[in-house]
Amino acid sequence: MNIIVTVKQVPDTNDVRLDPITGTLIREGVPSIVNPEDRHAVELGLSLREQAGSGKVTVISMGPPQAEVALREVLAMGADEAILLSDRAFAGADTLATAAALAAAIRKIGTYDVILCGRQAIDGDTAQVGPQLAEFLGIAQATYVQAVSIEKDGLLIERKGDGEIQKLLVPTPALLTCLKELNHPRIPTLPGCMAAYRDKPFHVWNAAYIEVAPELIGLKGSPTQVRRTFSPEPKGAGTVIQTDPSASVRQLVNIMQTKGLL
Repeated sequence: MNIIVTVKQVPDTNDVRLDPITGTLIREGVPSIVNPEDRHAVELGLSLREQAGSGKVTVISMGPPQAEVALREVLAMGADEAILLSDRAFAGADTLATAAALAAAIRKIGTYDVILCGRQAIDGDTAQVGPQLAEFLGIAQATYVQAVSIEKDGLLIERKGDGEIQKLLVPTPALLTCLKELNHPRIPTLPGCMAAYRDKPFHVWNAAYIEVAPELIGLKGSPTQVRRTFSPEPKGAGTVIQTDPSASVRQLVNIMQTKGLL
């Protein structure tokens, strides 16, 4: 089974800064980690390879050169090969432009059975790249997946819905977005870390190599842009009511009436 997993390096901090002109994240000088839900997608890829008894797990990311660290980490977990899409032409991409670049790279890779993504990234929380990528590639997709098994006719998955669990048989090739409830990502071993830097293939591809149209990527390919950013105004101090229950209720009702809530 040939598996592709998308991985993103995200800021490991609450002090996220935005460029006031472009509205994009400023990543320089900010500590970064592998997006947490992407680690669950990697673990699923490794377990599917093990269930199938053979295959290959390729991880792919779009980002600046320092994103290599994130890809090396998932190689150490057990992935077989890594591809980093890195080019100034990709800078400022929104979710649509990111999906367009990833789709072009995956077409360059060639055949695959399943693409795995984390549900969403903690720096944007949009949960859009996975579904957009599936649309670009014209393949089946299932989101919010919390269990997967290989069947003769495809992948039997459980996806979390609104108050219910759906069981679906998804034909391959397909794209799945993964929840953290899916599994417990394995910890890289020392031999795995050594292999990640010494033995496993690592490629850096630019926009020209993946043959993607310039108008589909970067700021040019991004129909959504941040117009304004601001910090939420701090909330005022709350009111603590410390009397007996009956008096507390009367006081609470009076406060709510004063504020026009009753």
